[in-house]
Amino acid sequence: MDKYAFELAATLIGSFFGVLFLQSGWDKIVDRKGNLAWMIPHFEKSPFRGMVPILLSGLTVLELGTGVANAGSAIGVWFGLPNNAPFLALCLAGATLVALFAGQRLAKDYAGAASLAAYFAALLAGLLLLAPQFR
Repeated sequence: MDKYAFELAATLIGSFFGVLFLQSGWDKIVDRKGNLAWMIPHFEKSPFRGMVPILLSGLTVLELGTGVANAGSAIGVWFGLPNNAPFLALCLAGATLVALFAGQRLAKDYAGAASLAAYFAALLAGLLLLAPQFR
């Protein structure tokens, strides 16, 4: 892949996941009470019953870390950040999406779990675009 095509792809996909996870993590901070009010009944009949507040905190940290990693790699690729940084940030996004997907499935929110498929498809496309840099 051409250097500029790689930089553009890394910037766009990193920006996409940076916005996605920074906004989601930030929302969990500024509206923690509202998120708990939605999540506690949502997970009432799941193995996560009684653990929602601690899981919300962990998810918040995971989403913010993922958002910072992706936004940082999107910017840093233009300033000499190693070529593997955007790929590694996407790997973290994959782990975060799998955590969200697992929660939705265990809560038996199948529609919510299915809605994550579009994000996962974008993630896989990004990984496939950026992976040739390591061959």
